[in-house]
Amino acid sequence: MQLCAIICTHNRAAYLGKAIKSLLVQDYPDYEIIVVDNASTDTTREVVDAHLPHPRLRYLYEPQLGLSVARNTGAQATQSEVLTYLDDDAIASPSWLSTIAAAFTANPQLAIAGGHVKLLWPEGQTAPPWLSAGLAGNLGAYDLGDRPLAITQPNLTPRGLNYAIRRSFLESVGGFDLNLGRVGKNLLSNEELRMTAIALKRQWQVYYLPQATVAHHVTPERLERRWFLKRGWWQGVSECYRERVAGRRKGWRQFCQGGERLVRGLYKALKYRHDPALRFDNLVYAYGQIGYLLAVARGLIAPVTLKS
Repeated sequence: MQLCAIICTHNRAAYLGKAIKSLLVQDYPDYEIIVVDNASTDTTREVVDAHLPHPRLRYLYEPQLGLSVARNTGAQATQSEVLTYLDDDAIASPSWLSTIAAAFTANPQLAIAGGHVKLLWPEGQTAPPWLSAGLAGNLGAYDLGDRPLAITQPNLTPRGLNYAIRRSFLESVGGFDLNLGRVGKNLLSNEELRMTAIALKRQWQVYYLPQATVAHHVTPERLERRWFLKRGWWQGVSECYRERVAGRRKGWRQFCQGGERLVRGLYKALKYRHDPALRFDNLVYAYGQIGYLLAVARGLIAPVTLKS
C-alpha cells in the first residue's frame, strides 16, 4: 500500500525543516512526501529546496489561502490510497507511517485514523498553572490510552496534525469542506470532526492508533491566555457553521443552545474560581459561546449558504 505524507504549511519556516526531516527517515518502504506551500511569504520555499532533489519529496505552491484548500490540493496531487497529514510544526516518530499503513491494510472499513500527540514546550518553559488538560487539547495534545480504540463519538476525533484518511472516502465526500479549517490567522476548525461524523454515519470506522506518535511544538504565543480566548471564539464560530452544514440546528434553536452554554460556562468559572485551570477553562468555553452566538445572529440576519 502506498501512502502519501502531506505537510500543508503557511509561514512556519522555523519549524518546517524538522517536520520534513522526520518524514524522510520513516521506516515504511512505499511512500511519497508532498509539501503544500499555502501562500507563504517567509523562507518556506528555501527550506524545502534544501532537501531537494529527493526521490520522495515534492513541493507544490497553493496561492489560495486556507488549510482545507491546501489539504485538497495535496490530495489531488497524488494517487496514493491513504493520505496522511502532518502539521508543519510537528515531528513524526520513525514508525508513524508503518503503523498507519498496517491499520489501513488490516481494516478495509477504516476511513480515518490518528495517533498519540505529545507536546514539545519552548525551551525553558513548562505548562502554565492555568492550563487544564482540556485546553491542552487546543495545543494538539491527544492521548486516549495505550491500546487502539474505535472512535464512536465525533468529539474524540483524531487531531488534524496527526491524521490519516482513505482516499476513496475523502473523494466520496468531495474533499475537505472549504467552509471549515484555518484561513490565515483565523482559527476556524471542526473540519476533522465533521469528517468523523460523516464516516460514522456512513458505517465507516475511525480509530485511535497509540503507536502512530507525533510530537507537536507549542509556539510561545500559544502560551498566552489571549490565544486560548481567540481559539475558543473561533471554536464557537466553527461549531455554528458545522451544525448548519449538518442540518442539525438552525436559527433560534442555535441561539437558545448557545445562550444556555454561555450561562453554564460563566457559572462554572465562578464555581471553580479558586482553581486557576478549571476557572480559565470555563471562561474560554463561555467566551467561545459569544463567538457562537454572534455567528448565529449573522446567520439569522443574512443566512449563509454553505457547501455540503
